[in-house]
Amino acid sequence: MPVIEVSGLHKEYGTKVAVEDVSFTVEAGEIIGILGPNGAGKTTTVECVTGLRTPDRGQLRVLGRDPRRDHDELGELVGVQLQDSQLPDKIRVSEALDLYASFYRHPVPADELITRLGLADRRDAFFGKLSGGQKQRLSVALALIGNPKVAVLDELSTGLDPNARREVWELISAIRSTGVTILLVTHFMEEAERLRDRVAVINRGRVVANGTPSGLASLAGSEQHIRFRPSVPLNEDMLTALPEV
Repeated sequence: MPVIEVSGLHKEYGTKVAVEDVSFTVEAGEIIGILGPNGAGKTTTVECVTGLRTPDRGQLRVLGRDPRRDHDELGELVGVQLQDSQLPDKIRVSEALDLYASFYRHPVPADELITRLGLADRRDAFFGKLSGGQKQRLSVALALIGNPKVAVLDELSTGLDPNARREVWELISAIRSTGVTILLVTHFMEEAERLRDRVAVINRGRVVANGTPSGLASLAGSEQHIRFRPSVPLNEDMLTALPEV
């Protein structure tokens, strides 16, 4: 049975249709990327999946439960990192994790997460003093503190510099290796290619494509040519070994 099942999801805000007809599934241990431009309906979709919004119609199942009816139970099983997650500037990293841990019956030890997510040297730092990448790491830690089976991460690397973005990508790969199923919302194609098993492309409230990135690229039927000058000698085998090259 899929961990997440979405069928015919529809959500309107007044006269605006945010999600028209979205359907997809996520299997256990999988990373699926929800990809699309700003305003495509990605965030509304995952907010319905996590029970933060009530859809107008459609079927939703997460770990065999209804996000609307079983919201409290799913709160123990699903960790969520929202697009605009913020904390008070004067709360310390360790304090934030201890606070969130108090919301769950069986939390992950805060010290374990602090170490695992590379925040050990920032344990006593105020949230307002963290870099963008460190704030995202803390946001992911807060999503994982309840020891969830599913993590929903919305626009995880938006606003980060390239180095911080790569650090966060490595972090997500490490989380996946622990068996957590991940639903990743992004508008960066590179992020979707690096992290996902499959991609669901949403545009204007509909899923317009669903599959592996390489499979979707092959359907386009066109090649891309890239010319570059390396700064150091380059072994061509590094490139020709890639499946898309």
